Amino acid sequence: MKHETDVVVVGAGPAGLFAVFQCGMVRLKCHVVDALDAVGGQCAALYPEKPIYDVPAQPSILAADLIDQLQAQAAPFSPTYHLGRQMTGLDKAESGWRCSLSDGTEIMAKVVIVAAGSGAFGPNRPPLDGLQVYEGQGQGRGVNYFVTRREDFRGKKVVIAGGGDSAVDWAISLSELAASVQVVHRRPKFRAAPESEAKLKAQSESGKIELVVPYQLHGLGGANGQLHSVIVATLDGQTRTLAADVLLPFFGLATELGPIAQWGLAMDKNVISVDPASMQTSVPGIFAAGDICTYPGKLKLILSGFAEAARAAHSAYEAAHPGEALHFEHSTSMGAPGK
Repeated sequence: MKHETDVVVVGAGPAGLFAVFQCGMVRLKCHVVDALDAVGGQCAALYPEKPIYDVPAQPSILAADLIDQLQAQAAPFSPTYHLGRQMTGLDKAESGWRCSLSDGTEIMAKVVIVAAGSGAFGPNRPPLDGLQVYEGQGQGRGVNYFVTRREDFRGKKVVIAGGGDSAVDWAISLSELAASVQVVHRRPKFRAAPESEAKLKAQSESGKIELVVPYQLHGLGGANGQLHSVIVATLDGQTRTLAADVLLPFFGLATELGPIAQWGLAMDKNVISVDPASMQTSVPGIFAAGDICTYPGKLKLILSGFAEAARAAHSAYEAAHPGEALHFEHSTSMGAPGK
C-alpha cells in the first residue's frame, strides 16, 4: 500500500503526538509510525499508572491520562497511525522522502520528524540464578520490570531494587497500598529528584517503607515459580532474606535505535544531534524531537520534548513549503483546532 503526506512522524510517544498537533496547527498532514501496538511509547507500555509531576498546569497526571489527552488533542487533524510496524527504510526521493515500513507499506513524505524516544527498549535484568523461573507470572507476582496496574500490588510484600527515579517513585506510590515495601540499594544516597528522595526518607522514618542499604540483590527463593523471598548481600558477604511476593528490579532500560542508526544521521552517544534553533538533524528535511535528540544544554523532560516538537513542526512547514511565509497565529486567535 502507498500513501502520500506532508510529514511522517516516527514515534507515537508524548513528543510524537504533540508534533502531530503542532503540525496540524500549521496545516501539515501527518502519518505516524510506531513499533508498538498502541500509542504512548514508554508512558503507555511501561508505566501507565505512574503519576507525572512536571507537566505544566498538571500538578499530577497519570501517564496513561496524559497520552489519552495528547491523542485527543491531535485527533481533530485526523492523523493516520501505522502501529505495530517499524520504519525500516528512509530514502531520498525527488519530492521528499520514501519511508518503507516493515509490512511493505510505503509513504511518500515531504518531511520526516523523528520522535522515537530512546528507540526500542527492554529491561536490564539483574544477574540472578533462576531469574527466568519467576518472570512472566503477571503483575504483582514473581519478578516484574514494570508497573502497569498499581492495584495488582495491593496487600503484597514488595521488594524494589534500584536507586533511580523509577525505584523511588514506585516505592512511594506502592507504599500506599502494599502490605510492605522494602527498597534495596547499594548505598544510602539515591539518584532521584531531591524532593522524591526526601519523601522516600521521610516515609522510611515513619515506617511506611524500609530502606535496605547498603545491600545488593543476591538470590531468589520460592517454589513452583512462586516467589517467596529475595536474598540480599552486602559487599563483604553478609546476607539477609526479605519476605517477598514480588520483586521490582529498576536498573534502567536496554535501548537500541534499530533502523534509525542506518539513516545516515549525525549521532552523539546513541542519540541524534540536532540544531536547537530548528530541530533539524544533519540531513536537511529530517527533524527530531524528544529523548531521541540532543544539543548543548538539552534537558530530558517531557515539557522539553513538547517545545522541541513545536519547533520541529514549524521548521517542517518551512521545509515542505520553501519560500512560502507561514502566517502564524496563536490558538486563541485561530479558534478550535481542526475547524
